[in-house]
Amino acid sequence: MRRINYVCYTVILLLLAGTLNAGIRKSNLRVLYVGGSPDIDNVSARPDSALVAQSVVKRMASFEKMLKRYFKQVKVIHAKDYRAAMSDNYDVTVMDGKPTPILPEIVEKDASGRVTRYEKQAYLPSDFNRPMLTIADMGDEIGRRLGVKSDWYCLCLDADAHHIRMEHPIFKGPFPVTMTVVTKPTPEAARTLPYGNGGVAPDSLPMWRVQKDGYQSRPGMRIGMVSRPGGFEDSPEAEVISGGVSAKTLDAVAIGRHGNFLHWGFAASPDDMTAEARDVFANAIVYIAGFAGQTPIARKYDDRIITRHDIALFAFNATRKCYELSNRAQAEFDKMMKEHQKKAKEKQAGGEKLEPMEEYALAYQSQPRPSYEEGLQQRFPDLYALFGADEEGYQDYFKDNYPYFYPKGYGFQIDEDARSLGIPNNDVRLLDKAISLWESGERVGKARRLLTRYTLCRFATPAEWRAWFEANKSRLFFTEAGGWVFLVNTRDKGILGNDYSVLTAASQESAASAGTALPETAATDDRNPVQVAASVESLPNGNRVVTVRIKIHNGYHIYATVADSDPFIATTVECRPGEGASKVGELQKPSAEMYNSAGTMVYKKEAVFRQEIAGSGEVTCIVGWQCCNETICMPPTEKEIVVKVE
Repeated sequence: MRRINYVCYTVILLLLAGTLNAGIRKSNLRVLYVGGSPDIDNVSARPDSALVAQSVVKRMASFEKMLKRYFKQVKVIHAKDYRAAMSDNYDVTVMDGKPTPILPEIVEKDASGRVTRYEKQAYLPSDFNRPMLTIADMGDEIGRRLGVKSDWYCLCLDADAHHIRMEHPIFKGPFPVTMTVVTKPTPEAARTLPYGNGGVAPDSLPMWRVQKDGYQSRPGMRIGMVSRPGGFEDSPEAEVISGGVSAKTLDAVAIGRHGNFLHWGFAASPDDMTAEARDVFANAIVYIAGFAGQTPIARKYDDRIITRHDIALFAFNATRKCYELSNRAQAEFDKMMKEHQKKAKEKQAGGEKLEPMEEYALAYQSQPRPSYEEGLQQRFPDLYALFGADEEGYQDYFKDNYPYFYPKGYGFQIDEDARSLGIPNNDVRLLDKAISLWESGERVGKARRLLTRYTLCRFATPAEWRAWFEANKSRLFFTEAGGWVFLVNTRDKGILGNDYSVLTAASQESAASAGTALPETAATDDRNPVQVAASVESLPNGNRVVTVRIKIHNGYHIYATVADSDPFIATTVECRPGEGASKVGELQKPSAEMYNSAGTMVYKKEAVFRQEIAGSGEVTCIVGWQCCNETICMPPTEKEIVVKVE
């Protein structure tokens, strides 16, 4: 009898196991996973450390286990072994590591040393057309050279998604998904930035948990990446699927697709994903598999190109509401810093070692706030001459000229040609009108300017322009992220109008000539917002002082100290004396300004560091920083300068 019961019990267990395994019907899709990224924040960790290496192995194993749960055919390789041709043998490639580049990084500078042209390494051929899902910052690393819109807006994506398009296929199947949505407070950064068409963000938002933990709740965890929302959906082959909690605007893109690339901005490995997110991730693989051969049409080669999306921020910065919010935040920060200062003095009196934040608190001095009018004069010097402190004047300016704005560096100018015709520069009627002007022999110069400014065609006669326009006008669309041009909604290379070589060659020639024409005294600009120099001066005691001077372009900042809850990289300055020289005392740091209530502080305009040196010899200064402004956040940068102390 006991034997019968045992057999029955075993049969029941087997049946249950079969039922559980039957819960997921595996897909026949062939999936290639390319690993190499660690789970930990590898910005602060040494990339060759044993900890990082162990994390890479663990992460790759986690993805292999998860993918084999959903897909019958899974291959896992390290990025160093990946070649683009491998993707031809799979339905989807999941890119989670940095492969060997096939083309090197391009950095061109003018006579004064400023960058005039920059392109990241290329990892894939320009015509790569296989479906690919990129994880976190791999979207920018892999896609930038190809002009994919999953660019680096900010490496600051945490654990929750919001503004989710719940009707999207990746939330529907083929693998069943349960979405647990909970209302949570709006991220602090988003509450001080314009929302939608310029409104104020709500206090709370419905959110969906993607990761069990994020970098804010578990320090050291790998950080996700959001992409710029401006122009993301201005071409028919791109779509925003979800936003996420970050240090940027609420519409920053956490999950999105551009052509055959799907950007999964969250960084967690399957071990740290929620069960719901693992199902959605698998569905995302199935979804992108359907876009084989559908390469991007619009190419975002300039990741920092300004779009009309930024006009809301410009207009908001001119409001008294923005000024009042800034003053309120500054007052709260001053109060917090005074409390830190008091505690730091008590610790110092007791002989205790101070933390970096406490050192800054000791030196912190509240700065007088500019008036509303003074703030306008600083932010909008050209418009201030027209409107002064008239808030309504600024709002009318941005509203009335919205259809005619056109990029000028990383700001705007008004296209007077388009405005004179009364046709928005993103309206296809503008091309029709320009061709008509040329055909009639009337204002031919204006017609040529408009046609070459807003298309990638360079026809010599109005008849050629008319034939092209009539053949393609029903398929024309305007892309700002893709260069402020009309493109043809086709991948047929025999159809003229989508060849970016026309635009890139012209822009590179223009950038090079503009770079050499600028005076060497113009040390910073939007392309080069940070410049670093080092010098040596004598001291009365016979020693020398090495001065490291960081110049920061107007409107940008670098970070002095970063709160644990923020994902930014603090500025570091290290002076390493060579043989015959030695450091005397600690590095002298400049005072910093408030960034947010969490305690993050920033340097603006200029930051000067000083290190006293005894003896003589070479001193190597290693300076690291991350530069941001209100709309962009650049990857961390490091520069090494060697000076002689005699």
